[in-house]
Amino acid sequence: MTRPRFHLAFPVDDLAAARAFYGDLLGCNEGRSSDTWVDFDFHGHQIVAHLAPEECAAVKAGAVDGKQVPVRHFGLLMDWSDWEALAERLERAGTGFIIEPYVRFRGQAGEQGTFFVRDPAGNALEFKTFRDEAQIFAR
Repeated sequence: MTRPRFHLAFPVDDLAAARAFYGDLLGCNEGRSSDTWVDFDFHGHQIVAHLAPEECAAVKAGAVDGKQVPVRHFGLLMDWSDWEALAERLERAGTGFIIEPYVRFRGQAGEQGTFFVRDPAGNALEFKTFRDEAQIFAR
């Protein structure tokens, strides 16, 4: 393994809906599974949807760049063209955006494209892009 990968387990209330969202819509290949969980290849990272309806709850939001960002979320940093293509695919599929695609911190350190969506269980995902990767941790 040349680069560490993250592993994230998260709750869902319907495994079929999780498979449709992560597998069909986002294009994540499915790995191992059981009656209560499913592994997905999230662009080289291992995410696991665990059937736990009681854990699926509303997420609090906090202000970032004038928007209400879900505090608990996960996602990807992508190449700009891939980010644009995913945003278009989600829009065509009728996926509602929590925060529509836009450029955050325009003209400042850390300028980035971002958007947020929810999966069928209410988990928030953020997809980001930087024109200059050196800006990812810029202050």
